Amino acid sequence: MIKAQFDPITAETLAQTAYLRLRRDIITGARPPGERLRIAKLKTIYAIGPTPLREALQKLAQDGLVVAHDNRGFAVADLDPVEFADLNTARTAIETEAIRLSLAYGDDGWEARVVAASYIMQKEDAVLARAAGTVADTWERANADFHTAIVSACGSTWMLRLRAQLHDLCERYRRASVYQGLGSRDLGAEHAAIAAAALARDTEQATALTVQHFARTETALAARGHQIPQSAEQDKQDAQDHSRHLGS
Repeated sequence: MIKAQFDPITAETLAQTAYLRLRRDIITGARPPGERLRIAKLKTIYAIGPTPLREALQKLAQDGLVVAHDNRGFAVADLDPVEFADLNTARTAIETEAIRLSLAYGDDGWEARVVAASYIMQKEDAVLARAAGTVADTWERANADFHTAIVSACGSTWMLRLRAQLHDLCERYRRASVYQGLGSRDLGAEHAAIAAAALARDTEQATALTVQHFARTETALAARGHQIPQSAEQDKQDAQDHSRHLGS
């Protein structure tokens, strides 16, 4: 009988695939805060074996998107306004400095990118203002592209890399907070004002408007209250799972 050989490259690829798919689903809310990430269930959803899934969950725990519970497996991290405030502080510091550099170094190509991104952003903001429900992926992409276009000429690869990491970590908070604050915000006007200041090379105005823009998102999230609690049914299921584990 010929034994199947272990292929470390394939195993690493599967773990990375599991990581990327789970990460995307957590950020977009497909895997909501507090959800227990049971291997048996995840195998069915993602058609990936238990070992790559466990590796992916451990990596997501390092990212802060997943929480590991002793003897109870993994769960999606809660939305914590305190954590988002911390993330927002770091993101704002990097964003404003990147804007300063980008407005100083931006050429005609940069201006064209900002104009194009602003046009798409205006269309998506208009759709969002009329929408009922969660924030659409198209709006989220347009929002990311808009803010990225403005800082794209900053000239610092490391600054853009750190900024991208913070953007991803903030996204799931931002989706919740943007929807929460839809009735009290004119996102189209906010984005248009930022674009106009950037294209006018008004550094102080562009950075001030961006700080206000980010702060409003944080305020909208805080209006949701504290961490989203688990349901009573989830707590009951967790207790049953824990009892079965101790009895095995």
